[in-house]
Amino acid sequence: MAQIAPYGSWRSPISAEMLVARQVSLNWPAIDGADIYWIEGRPQEGGRNVLVRRTADGVVSDVTPPDMNVRTLVHEYGGASYTVDQGEVFFVEFRDQLLYRQRPGELPVAVGTPDGLRFAEMQVDRRRNRIIAIGEDHRGTGEAQNYLVAVDLDSGAITPLHTGRDFVAAPRLSPDGNWLAWLAWDHPNMPWDAAELWVAPILEDGSLGSARQLAGGAGDSCFQPEWTTDGQVLVVAERTGWWNLYRLDLAGNATPLYPLDAEFGQPLWQPGMRTYVPLADGRVLATYCRQSRWHMVIIERDGSIHPIDLPVSVINIVNGTGERVVFTGSSPTTPTTLFLLDLSDQSLLPLRRSGELPVDPAYLSLPEVISFPSAGGRTAYGIFYPPHNPDFVAPEGELPPLLVMIHGGPTAAAQPTLRLSIQYWTSRGIGVLDVNYGGSTGFGRAYRELLDGAWGVVDVEDCIAGAQFLAATGRADPNRLLITGGSAGGFTVLAALAFHKVFRAGASHFGVADLAALARDTHKFESRYLDRLVGPYPERADLYEARSPLTHADQITSPVIFFQGLEDKVVPPAQSEMMYEALRSRGVYTEYVPFPGEQHGFRKAENIITAIERELAFYGNVLGFTPAQ
Repeated sequence: MAQIAPYGSWRSPISAEMLVARQVSLNWPAIDGADIYWIEGRPQEGGRNVLVRRTADGVVSDVTPPDMNVRTLVHEYGGASYTVDQGEVFFVEFRDQLLYRQRPGELPVAVGTPDGLRFAEMQVDRRRNRIIAIGEDHRGTGEAQNYLVAVDLDSGAITPLHTGRDFVAAPRLSPDGNWLAWLAWDHPNMPWDAAELWVAPILEDGSLGSARQLAGGAGDSCFQPEWTTDGQVLVVAERTGWWNLYRLDLAGNATPLYPLDAEFGQPLWQPGMRTYVPLADGRVLATYCRQSRWHMVIIERDGSIHPIDLPVSVINIVNGTGERVVFTGSSPTTPTTLFLLDLSDQSLLPLRRSGELPVDPAYLSLPEVISFPSAGGRTAYGIFYPPHNPDFVAPEGELPPLLVMIHGGPTAAAQPTLRLSIQYWTSRGIGVLDVNYGGSTGFGRAYRELLDGAWGVVDVEDCIAGAQFLAATGRADPNRLLITGGSAGGFTVLAALAFHKVFRAGASHFGVADLAALARDTHKFESRYLDRLVGPYPERADLYEARSPLTHADQITSPVIFFQGLEDKVVPPAQSEMMYEALRSRGVYTEYVPFPGEQHGFRKAENIITAIERELAFYGNVLGFTPAQ
């Protein structure tokens, strides 16, 4: 029989330790011959990234040595940090950012020692005995330079292949080795604003011939170019306002493969992101997101479509060759799993789980995808997780607290999938609303552009509207609304607390507090991002001041807790520290939790545990409930 206890005080079987215990992140899967590779992020090893291989006979083992961390810092967020070809592995080591070569059965050896140069998204060019990659050069003064580079595998000599653009990504060799395709864009654009698709022939001396633009530009951002076996180029482009797949010849003539009001692409925050695989027989395996759920299809050469039924609602990076495809996926009741899909019979084999579900599924709150009215007649979206624990019920008449979660980016997206960090709250009697505010990805370019010039306004309005919608429908207590978010989501948290009196308390995880400081001090990749989200700086310094929570900290009366990595280069610690001091000096209840050695986002197990436990205790102090031990 269920025990009666106030919301927030329910004893949960989901502990903070479960968020990291025997848990790993699974990313960047690849296939080389009969072997399958992927990157495991291991919180219990200080967040170390390990390259793992599964052989044809099912044996799984670490490839990289225990003292190495496979992680690039290109764009600070990193991305595709290894490639494998004919059993040889090439990867970037985190501490020195050098490119390493590891032959089967041997230890890794650095390919040259170019201190200050970072690499990502490597491609092996066997004919010319070199690696082609994104190079990010920090050796000069001023901002880093991004360009395509070739690294000779014998001498380590580095040759720039294509320079003059602020950013490049996705170098792709044609199957015959005669052409190179890539993406490029310039300040003040982000890749999802205006990434262009370029191709060029490779000359006899290995340099690039005359380059030509095939697609992309302002209003038509490109994502993930790939070559077909017959020398054409596939790319995801936004010509209709949705990221759809196109086939292009070298003259730029484009044919849509599967026109749909859905997203076949994603914001290119990390080099190497993939949502589709060109197959050897001319077909394309594609994934797309519609109404927050991901789907997988085979697109035949004649344009016919064959859906593939999968037991997942979220699909991440897809890779493959021939008839075999690897990807990671998850569902509301299934942890992130690495799958192998055999297209010859569409059999699906789970290869590796991020961790086993540590509790009975009966304790899981199942998500509800919702839409709700917001300011200006807009419709906004979110995913609601009601409080749920079969062992407890609340006293009659009590409404539950609601924790509004704000994703980062702000171009990211909330998706209906199993996250123990959400179930941690719902199993204790706190509802969660994961908001897809205007600016989120997955709803077309027009919805994403709702945030242009309106960051700190539209996102805040939509988060407030979602909380008030659930309160008005009796699913949340209007007097016990909480808000939490990280990075860009942390900015929305602080802006909501500074400019509105809706939320009782908030948590900012490495959140932006001073927009002008962010515009002046952040890394190159995002150094002009705010031109679009707020306005050009310093020309519109008035907007930066008007929107910054720090300059309006005197208006915050609700308690706030701050979590901050002390080596964060994206949102430097000073932002959280200044906000904390501004509130503390006025007597507002606030806490500051710094984490030495952490960067943008927390990777160490002990810090992940500390953060969520401190956040729960903080809300308990504010709302007057005692978390169960």
